[in-house]
Amino acid sequence: MIDLHTHSTASDGTETPSELVASVVAAGLAAFALTDHDTTLGWAAAGEAARAAGVVLVPGIEVSCARGRRSVHLLAYLPDPEHPELVSELRRARESRETRLDVMVEGMAAAGVPVSVEAVRAEVETGATPGRPHIADALVRSGVVAHRDEAFERWLGDSSPFYVPHYAPDPVHAVAVVRAAGGVPVLAHPRSRTRTGAVEDGLVEEMAAAGLAGLEAYHRDHDEEAVRHVLALADRLGLVVTGSSDYHGAGKHNRLGEHTTDPEVLAAIEEQGSGTAVVRP
Repeated sequence: MIDLHTHSTASDGTETPSELVASVVAAGLAAFALTDHDTTLGWAAAGEAARAAGVVLVPGIEVSCARGRRSVHLLAYLPDPEHPELVSELRRARESRETRLDVMVEGMAAAGVPVSVEAVRAEVETGATPGRPHIADALVRSGVVAHRDEAFERWLGDSSPFYVPHYAPDPVHAVAVVRAAGGVPVLAHPRSRTRTGAVEDGLVEEMAAAGLAGLEAYHRDHDEEAVRHVLALADRLGLVVTGSSDYHGAGKHNRLGEHTTDPEVLAAIEEQGSGTAVVRP
C-alpha cells in the first residue's frame, strides 16, 4: 500500500519523522510521502529511518496557497529542496506563519481564552513550520479542550474572529514554481468539506494549464459524490489520481493507509519528478 500525504513534527504532525516511519511500518505500508507544510525539514531523518525500516519514502511538501480567502493545498512531490524560488516562497510562508501565530494567540488571550504565546511556542519543534494546530495543542495540553478539532470548532477556524491570514502564493504560481524545481504538483483534497473548502473547477483548470499533474481524489474529507466529481475532472483534464490519509498522528483522527495510491501512479510521479529522488531501502 502507498500513502502519499503524511505529516510529522516538522510541521503540525505529532510524531517525529522516525516515529512516523515506525507507524508506517506498523500500518503495513510499502511506501509513503512525507509532506509537511512549507518545509523539507523532516526529509533527512525520515529517509534514514525509511531505509533502515525497508520502506520507500517519497520526499514531498504541502505548499500552502491561497486565491483570495480560499485556502488551497498543493502537494509537491520530489522537488529540488534547494531551488531558489521554491526556497524563497517556503521561507516567506513560514515567516508569515510565525507573525500570524503570535497575533492570533494575543487576540485570544485578550478575549479571555487561557492561552499564551509562550505555551504555543513550546509546542513547535525547533525549525518546524508553526500553525494553528500548535495553538490547539497548547489548549489540549492545558486541559481547555480534549482534541485539536474542538479547538478549531471554538476558536481557530477560518470564520473565527481570531483568524489571521498568512502569506500564501497563488496556486497557479505555486504549480509553476514546483515544476521549475523539478517537482510534481498534485492538488490535495480539492473537494474538502472541512477547513479549506472546495476548490472551484475553474481554478483547477488554471492550475492544470500551468502544469498540475494530479488530484487527490480519495481522502477522508471527500464523500462519494466528491470522489466521483474529482475522478471525472481528472479524466477530463488528463491528470493522475491519488489517494492518501493526510495523517497527523494524534493531531487528527485520520489513520495511515485509510486511502491509498496505485503503484502505477507513484511510478508516473517518479518519472515526472527530477528535483530529488525517491528514497529506497
